[in-house]
Order: sequence, then C-alpha cells, then structure tokens
Amino acid sequence: MLWVALQALPERASVELVDGCTALGWWALQFTPRVARVDDVLLLELSASERLWGGRLALLRRIHTADKPVAGVRYARGASSLIALAQLQLLQPEDLSGRAQRRTAPDDLPLATLVAARPHLGTLERLGCTCWGQLRALPRGGVARRFGAELLDALDRAYGQATDNYPWLMLPEQFDATLELGAQVEAAPALLFGARRLFNQLQHWLQARHAGVLALLLGWTMDARRNTVSQGELVLRTAEPSADMAHLQRLLAEQLARISLPAPVLYLRLRSLETEKLRGETGSLLPLEQVSGDSLLQMQERLCARLGAAQVLQVQECAEHRPERMQHWQMLTQGARQGKLVASDQSVLYPSWLLSKPLRLRVTDQVPQYSGPLALLAGPQRLETAWWDHADCALRDYFLARSEQFGLLWIYRERLSAELAGSESSWYLHGLFA
Repeated sequence: MLWVALQALPERASVELVDGCTALGWWALQFTPRVARVDDVLLLELSASERLWGGRLALLRRIHTADKPVAGVRYARGASSLIALAQLQLLQPEDLSGRAQRRTAPDDLPLATLVAARPHLGTLERLGCTCWGQLRALPRGGVARRFGAELLDALDRAYGQATDNYPWLMLPEQFDATLELGAQVEAAPALLFGARRLFNQLQHWLQARHAGVLALLLGWTMDARRNTVSQGELVLRTAEPSADMAHLQRLLAEQLARISLPAPVLYLRLRSLETEKLRGETGSLLPLEQVSGDSLLQMQERLCARLGAAQVLQVQECAEHRPERMQHWQMLTQGARQGKLVASDQSVLYPSWLLSKPLRLRVTDQVPQYSGPLALLAGPQRLETAWWDHADCALRDYFLARSEQFGLLWIYRERLSAELAGSESSWYLHGLFA
C-alpha cells in the first residue's frame, strides 16, 4: 500500500481561496479517487494509481512538482494512512522537500503521533510505553480492557492489519461557496474584491470537472438590523462554457456598477447554476494562430453587461430575396446561439448604403431621372419573389446606373405595376455606392 499525507501550511496558504484545503483536495482527485480529509490533512491512497502514472517514483515526483492551488504544501508517505499521518507530524514546519523519507520506522514512531493514543499518553508513559512498537508489544486483552478497543483498532489499521474506513472526498455536482467579509461593504462595486476569492475557488472546481460555466448566481446577505431587505443577488450568463475567471469578473464588475445596496453586505455566496463540459483541443497538425485580447463573444457579453441586453443588437439574416427584408435586428442574447439562414446571392454586387424605403424616380421618355437622366451601366438582375401572393408579390429588375451628380446608384424597375395596369414601368432608387 502507498499512502501520502498532504498538508497546506497555514502561514503560506493562499489568501485568495475561501478554503485552501478543499481546493487542494479537488486538485488531488486527479491522482486517485481515494482522497480523505482528516482535519487539515489530506490522505491519498495511491497504490491503485501507480501503474497509470508510470510507477511509484514517477507518481510521487508528479505530486511533488505539479502546480498546486496553495503556495506551501508539505507531504509524507507511508505503508498505511496512520503511518503517513505520523510521518507528517514529525516534519519541521518549514520542510517542504518531502524528504520524510529519512523517515522513522513504524515501531519507533512516538505515541503522540497516534491520535487514538493521545488521551492515554500519561498512563502509557508510566507503563514505559513511548512508541508504537512498545504499545504493540503489550497484551492485547489488557490494552482493550484498560484503554478500549479503539486503540487496538488504530494500531491494527496503522500496521495494515485492518482496513481504513474513511469518508472519501467527492467532487460536488454543483459549486456552492460562502464567504464572510472581513468588513461591512456598503458599495456594490466593492463586492468584487471579496468575490475574487470565490471565483478562484470556482476555478479549481471547474478544472477538476474539466468544465466551463454557463450561468452563475452571486448572492449577498445584508445587515439585518437595517429596516430593508436582507438578501440580494444577480445572475451572470455566458453564451458558451467559460473557465476564464478574468472574463467572468469583468462581467461581474459591469453588473455591480449598476447596483445600489440598501444596506451593508456581510456575506457573499457564489453558486453555479449551469455548467458544460469544455470541448477538447483541436486535432489539427497545423499550429493555431495565437489571438491576443478578448474574443468577439467576450466583447459582446461585456457590452450586454454594461449597457443591458436590450441595448445590444445583432443582424439576423432571413430567408427573403428582397434586399430590404434580407435581415432584421434582434437582441444579441436571443440570436447568439441560433443558426442563420443565408438567403442572399453572394455573386450580387450590393450597394454600401441601402435606403430604408425605396425612392420613386421621375421618368421622362422611359429614362429614369435623379437630378438628371441616369445612364444604365449593368443589368438587369431579375428578382421574383412571393409570386403566389399578389398582395405581397415583388417582380423587379435591378440596374447599376450612373448619375452625373451622385455617381453610381442602384435602381430597379418594378414590373408588376406595369403588367397589371398596362402602363409604363415604375423606377425606384434603392441604394448608393460609397
């Protein structure tokens, strides 16, 4: 058996985390599913994982050298969990090298390192028992009658003669963490400083789950002594799974800037509402272009957070051939995940400026006029749509025309009105070329 005990040094633990030991436990789950927390120590049973990581030495080296969520971690190992825990207690506080492998033999370990023996240390010392081996040499019946069966059970587990029964650490399905603020916060933007610790804890949870967040809820509890509401909350949403804490914090900052607190805040709570597995890296053999800065999607989400979702619009293409109906504007959050229907003919040279309503032109001797006669340069480009509905039918011939005063214009001749009325065709100006 191979057990490793990990302990974060309190004086060197990261102040950016709400619970450094929990974050360290989530990190340890990548090496083995058998991780137990005993007070402020994590116990890892690694015997079943050695082959997966390339052997015992490779696994221990990986645990020692890998980046951890806390700055200072000391560790020790042993053939049982209680031996590893005892070896850890013999280390000096500043010893981060993991060289408890100049470790003491189990029989020579002090009795004080066995938790079950601590209530009886005075009596055992008077009996001449100061180490595990001396206690083990005593008659088992007498030890059980004098000190209880729990001490014998601990000795059996320490020497591998009985199985350990720990509540194994499980990664929660939902992230939910609470933070007590060091001082009352009266301005909503100032909540961001406390929320950063919750976001750092969230990052380690997402890394352990290989997931990104789609929706988060940040809640706060206010001073109940004020004659106001005592709870408040806001929801952060992203269009795609994100584990980018910097982006999420920027979204939070934009929303907090628009909130007014009726009373000072004492507690914060961050809870995940919706998550999704992150997509794997591309399998392309070609190097990917490194893009600096925020992506377009992140910029859009920041604009929605700052201005409000109703103030940020995007173009949605429609299945319609008439230029004035080929697209419409809608809220960005509604169209972010929707597919687009592309109805436009990409071979057509459309003008850079389309009039919101076509302008009817004067016609003289069948020549359209716009501050003078227009010369037809190219066309016609025929458009026929909704022919099954006379009330909404459109039969047009588009032309590229030239005006002596305004340059290139995009005009069309409406065939439907002439065919129905038996009169001269109507001409309209529909676009301008810059």
